[in-house]
Amino acid sequence: MLWLKAFHIVFVVSWFAGLFYLPRLFVYHCATTDAPGLERFALMERRLFGLMSLAGALAVTFGLAMVATEPAFLEFTWLRVKLVLVAALIGYHLWCYALMRALIEGRNRHSQRWFRVFNEVPGLLLIAIVVLVVVKP
Repeated sequence: MLWLKAFHIVFVVSWFAGLFYLPRLFVYHCATTDAPGLERFALMERRLFGLMSLAGALAVTFGLAMVATEPAFLEFTWLRVKLVLVAALIGYHLWCYALMRALIEGRNRHSQRWFRVFNEVPGLLLIAIVVLVVVKP
C-alpha cells in the first residue's frame, strides 16, 4: 500500500504542476500576435498537455489501485468527497484541452484576465483535496 501511495503522490504532484502551468501558458498565448510566438505556444501547450495527461492518468490509476487494495476506504465520507473533487479536476483537465484546441485553431473567446482567474481553479481544488486527505473530517 505504501508503494501505491508514494507513486500516487508523485504523479499527483506532476499532474498539478501541469494544471498550474498550462493555463498560465494560455494567458501568454492569447496575448501573442506574431506567428512564431503562436507556433511556440501551441507546441509548448501540446507537449505539456501530453505530459500532464500521462501524470493524471497514472495518479488516478495508483489512487484506484489503493482503493482496490482496501475497498473499505470507500466507507469514509472524506474519501468519497475527495473522489468527487478528483472528478471535477478531471473535468478541468478536459476543459483545458478544449481551451488549448481553441487557442491553437484561432477560436479563442477568452481574455487574459479570464485565463488568470481560470488558473486559480486547480489551486482551490488542491487545497480542498489536501485538507480532506490530511484532516479527514
